[in-house]
Amino acid sequence: MTELLLIPPLAADLTTAFRTSNLLSGKLIVLVLLVASVIAWGVMVSKFSELLLARASSRRFQAAFRREGDPLGLFLRGQEYPSSPLYQVYAAGCRALGAELGGESGARDLLAANRPDRPRLSVVQLEVLRRVTERTVADQALLLENRMGFLMTAVSASPLLGLLGTVWGVLDAFGAMAEQGSAHLSAVAPGISGALLTTVVGLLVAIPSAIGYNLLAGRIREIAVQMDNFSQEFVAELQRTFTQD
Repeated sequence: MTELLLIPPLAADLTTAFRTSNLLSGKLIVLVLLVASVIAWGVMVSKFSELLLARASSRRFQAAFRREGDPLGLFLRGQEYPSSPLYQVYAAGCRALGAELGGESGARDLLAANRPDRPRLSVVQLEVLRRVTERTVADQALLLENRMGFLMTAVSASPLLGLLGTVWGVLDAFGAMAEQGSAHLSAVAPGISGALLTTVVGLLVAIPSAIGYNLLAGRIREIAVQMDNFSQEFVAELQRTFTQD
């Protein structure tokens, strides 16, 4: 109850500080920080949703892949998991395999009842497939990290921008005091209060952004490791199934 009672006075203090702050050193910087906060929260919410969907879809794909007896089974049946980064690695590897065997139609014939003339991959072709999957892993990791740079910028720049507004506002407050020739606290208190507002807002933007960035970076790192492990698993299955004896 005590915390709830403190919210209205706090909001009133912030509103008063905003009104008494200067246009450039206070109001403009606060508005910039508020816009940055809205964008940062939008990035965090959308990114969390994207990563949750990617993780759930990757789990379903990985379970389905490991149930298959043939590493190309899901691809040949057209079973897709578009939200899964692991599936994108898998699909790229399957398409590369089809290209190495003379087109996608050649790859789709591989499932035909364990034919005795089933094509085999050379060591060079297997290395090509390995490089394709590794390149796709890197591409998917870049897609997962998309817009994370803005969060990192918000974390590092918001406190500095708030500090700039505070120092600028304090300079203005003392300059006004010198012009008025008054050293009373009541003469500079409103200006200093408005100047400190930018630091408060900067920290309110930076702290949630830092927490969100660390949580998102951890999940992206987890999916990246899963992609790398799956890439090695998939290439090993192809080697076991299609390399020459």
